[in-house]
Parts: sequence; structure tokens; C-alpha cells
Amino acid sequence: MIVLWILLGLLLLLLLISLIHTLTIPSKQSTYVPAPDPRRAEDYAQKLSRMVQYNTVSVPETDQRDLFLGFHRVLEELFPLVHQRLEKTEIDGNLLFYWKGKSNKKPLVLMSHQDVVPAEGEWQRPPFSGEIAEGKVWGRGTSDTKCSLMAFFQAVEELLSAGYVPENDVYLSSSCTEEWAGDGCPKLVNELKRRGVRPYLVCDEGGGIITEPIGGIHGNFAMIGVFEKGKADVCFTARSNGGHASTPKAHSPIARLAAFVHEIETHRVFKRKLPKEVAAMFETLAPYASFPLKWVFTNLWLFRPILLQVLPLISAQAGAMIRTTMAFTMQSGSDAFNVMPQQATLGANLRFIPHQGMAESLAIVKKLADKHQLTMEVMHASDYTAPVDIHGEAFRTVQRVVDETFPGCAGSPYVMTGATDARFYQEICDNVVRFAPVVYGPEQMKGMHGLNETIEYACLPGAVDFYKNLIDAVK
Repeated sequence: MIVLWILLGLLLLLLLISLIHTLTIPSKQSTYVPAPDPRRAEDYAQKLSRMVQYNTVSVPETDQRDLFLGFHRVLEELFPLVHQRLEKTEIDGNLLFYWKGKSNKKPLVLMSHQDVVPAEGEWQRPPFSGEIAEGKVWGRGTSDTKCSLMAFFQAVEELLSAGYVPENDVYLSSSCTEEWAGDGCPKLVNELKRRGVRPYLVCDEGGGIITEPIGGIHGNFAMIGVFEKGKADVCFTARSNGGHASTPKAHSPIARLAAFVHEIETHRVFKRKLPKEVAAMFETLAPYASFPLKWVFTNLWLFRPILLQVLPLISAQAGAMIRTTMAFTMQSGSDAFNVMPQQATLGANLRFIPHQGMAESLAIVKKLADKHQLTMEVMHASDYTAPVDIHGEAFRTVQRVVDETFPGCAGSPYVMTGATDARFYQEICDNVVRFAPVVYGPEQMKGMHGLNETIEYACLPGAVDFYKNLIDAVK
């Protein structure tokens, strides 16, 4: 009993210390909203609209060079100085522009893809109309990611018009196969390797200025992606001799697949751990949070075990930042209701976290598949990317440019749970960040790869200014 009272007293003391620590940290509010600049915003909206009107849906494993050459002609009309004064390289529809600077010691790569996903379903406005209405540009690709493609082309166009010469070489990189993880970006990377170019900093899509990145934290925050999770597509197969459904045998293929899914869905298969980048994100966001979250986020030394338990319950996005995930996405069995399948298959997509990477995660899944008498075939797999040093010079440069361009908008490290072309640059660059400098509110997040994709064009001048400032900051 005495020991219990001692432990209880110690717990109360720790809670009191954490509470006092929280109270010493001033609360903050995110005050950033795009500054009114209607002339520029409307001009940029018109350019983005033109880009959206050109349908650049990419089709896996298909030669679409002619399609994208047509899109390049649109870019040439919109950004004539870029095409006149920069060295252009086109490889199978993929683009690389070279802007010679005063030095080649710290090359900068700005990148965003040209292709978009199909626009299915019933849209409020035609998906390739590029309509400008309600303060937004509407259409497929507005937010993913012709907005950032327009913004860095426009930034360079304006700098060229002013006679600016960058301190370091600048490259503009844009693939046409990003949406299906094709070989477009690798071709551009190989071209840079051939030239002996090792970029100092690469800035691609991925993060962005996210409205309310975590429930209870209000306002706009610059979430800067510092690494990507790995990924794999895996097929599981269960086999039997089949038979008539009127006399079913136990442990049929579908039953074994169902038991396998149930075990993974209901048991803690993968380790949960708070990466230092995620911890830094929580510490950055803590002053902006409501008091309960602020108390937790500012005292991770005490609340970390609890946080690891509840994060997956708060949101799927939060849960994906602390563990390998496995989503079941495809399934097939018999072709008839009254026929037992001789073979049933199940498809899954895995995303690997650094503390439990590709090899370890796949080994865990293989052991469970064997337990349920399933064969496992890895269709495609790639491991997580090396994180950017969040205390290093390159990341601090990006943070400084965020502070300069978006006053009142806190910048924070962020874990990319999806995949981008940026991962291909990891081979030749140590500082690959994922950040599109546009505002993604709930509507924009919902519209990416979904219905009614839009971007609020008031944020476009800030995006152009970010790229101009970043070019100037790399010295």
C-alpha cells in the first residue's frame, strides 16, 4: 500500500511539473492568410486556368509524348522568357530547364509534375474547363499540382524580366509520369547524373500550407515534408480444390483470407514509434493548440506512451506517421455464388516507416501469410527515403523563406505518407523537401484525386513569391 501511495504521489508530481511547464509556454495563433493582391492573383489564375484546360491525364505504360509536347506549347506561350533564356531539355515528354547562375556549388531544383489523374464522376464544373469562379480555379490538376508548376515558372519569368541572375544554378524539373510512379523523373535524374550535377536542395510537392493540420489546431501552417514512407503492392493467394457451395469445406480460400485480414486489422502487427520529425512537428504546433493538446505536445517526455496509443484513433493521417500501415484494396474469388473458389486473391498496399522498414515489415506479413496458408507475392516495393536533417542548413533555409514569405505562418517538419517524384532525387541530393507553397484547405484536400478539385487563387501570389525568395536565398 505504501508503494502504491508513493507511485501515486510521483505521478501527481510529474503531472504538476508538466502542467507548470505547459503554462510557461505562451499560446500563439496562426495569423497567416494570403495578402490581398487581386491584380496578380487574377493574372496567375488565368495562366493556371490555361494549363488546366489542357488535359494531361497520364496512362500507365503508354507513350504519351505527343500529348505532353502539346502541353509544352501552352507553357511556352505562358512563359516565353523561360523558354527563350533557359536551356531546355525534353526527354519523352519530361522537362528539365537549366538556369545558369553565378556559381554551380549549390544547385537548386524546383519540381512539380505535369500529369494528372483521371476526372471521373459528376463534377459541379467540367473538370478540364479551368473555370474561374467563387475565388477559385476549378478543374483537375489545379491543386495537384499545376498550381506549383505555374508558380515556379512564373517566378523565374518575373526574375528574368527584372534582369536577375541567381547566385547558384537553378533547374526546373517536371515529369509527366508522376501519377503512376513511372520512369519520367528517373530519366531527368539520370540526365543530371550524366552532367555531374548534385543538387544542394530539391523542392517538390508533398506538404503545403495546410489549414488545421490536426484537429484542434486552427489556422494555416506550412507543413514541410522531410521524408516519404516506403511502399509495396502485395498479392496474397489462397488455393483449394474448389467444389460445390452446397457442401462447403472448412478453411476455404476466402475464409483463410478473411482470417488473415481480421488478424492484421485487430492486432498490433507493426511497431509504433514517434519519429523525431513527428515529435518536432508536435512541439512546433503545441503553442497553437487548445490546452489539452498543448499539455500533451509540450510534454512528450511524459505523454509519449499515451500518444502512441491514441494517435491512430485521432485520425488515420496521424496514425500513419508512427507506424507501417497496411491497407487491403483488392479481392477476387469465385465467378459464381454456388461455386467454391479454387483460388482467391487479396491485394494490399503497405507504407513503411523508418523504424520498421521494407525488409522487416514484409517479413512480418510473410509470417502471418504462412500461418494462414497463403502465398505472398510482392508486386512492387521500395523503402522509405532518408530524412532531411531538420537542423541542417538547407532545411533552415526553407524555414527562413517560409517565415519571410508567409508572415504569421509557422513552419513545421512533416512526414509524407504518400509518394512523389521527389524520392527519385534522393539518389543525388541529401536535402529533398516536399512543400508546395499554396493553401490547402479542407475543400482542396478533399478534391485532390477526387471530385471538384479547386485552388483558391488568392494564394497564388504567395506561391510565386516563395519560389522567388527561395531562389534568392540559396547562396
